[in-house]
Amino acid sequence: MPLSDADLRALAHAKHLLGHPGIAARLAGLAGKPIERTLAALPGKASALVETLTRGAVGKAMDVAVRTLDPARTGSSSDRWHKLAVGATGAAGGAFGLPGLAVELPISTTIMLRSIADIARSEGEDLRVPEARLECLHVLALGGTSKRDDAADAGYFASRAALAQAIASAGQYLAQKGAVKGSAPVLVKLIGDIAARFSVAVSEKAIAQSVPVIGAIGGGAINALFIDHFQDMGRGHFTVRRLERAYGTEAVRAAWEALPRG
Repeated sequence: MPLSDADLRALAHAKHLLGHPGIAARLAGLAGKPIERTLAALPGKASALVETLTRGAVGKAMDVAVRTLDPARTGSSSDRWHKLAVGATGAAGGAFGLPGLAVELPISTTIMLRSIADIARSEGEDLRVPEARLECLHVLALGGTSKRDDAADAGYFASRAALAQAIASAGQYLAQKGAVKGSAPVLVKLIGDIAARFSVAVSEKAIAQSVPVIGAIGGGAINALFIDHFQDMGRGHFTVRRLERAYGTEAVRAAWEALPRG
């Protein structure tokens, strides 16, 4: 069954959102210079710290984020509220530079995942189903176009395919066990895969806060751009999933390929 005109427009909007530039390109708009050129300046120890913090934040945030949502709530997602909340954490953490990231990142990641889960709910996802929760985590791996993220550069569907098996295995485990056991190998692998991609964006955010022109604007503005990016990724991703539930994966993929780029 072909997609309706309204659903084709929704798919076109999703394709536009998922093709947006990555965090570095958006932050460059604040500084007027490419951020990616300065990423090499991030010290090795600092880079390792970002990776460790990112893995911990991703591992702990999802369950907290979903538990704070009202499952009975209907209607559109509260994007603006979440943006204000994560902006406040950025304003507080930004005053302490990279050390502040250790405190700010877990809180910001939880708020972002709550926003992503809220978007998923608004697009018809049942967050009681393990797969739906894991797909919220998946959004953190959708970095947009970035020279530092080859998986994202390969395209949205290629990025989904790269994590499909890990998500399926983790979803099956959660469905059987009924609870999150962070030490389970399937969950450790999935969190590691997602954190590895998400840490690229976190590194870009961290280095941006150290660039004087951007740092003067404040951590709140940086975090607002950060969550805005992942809200776009979430909206695009869960729109595609909603249409796949209605029309099937192959029909949606064919309609996607037929759409113009941009």
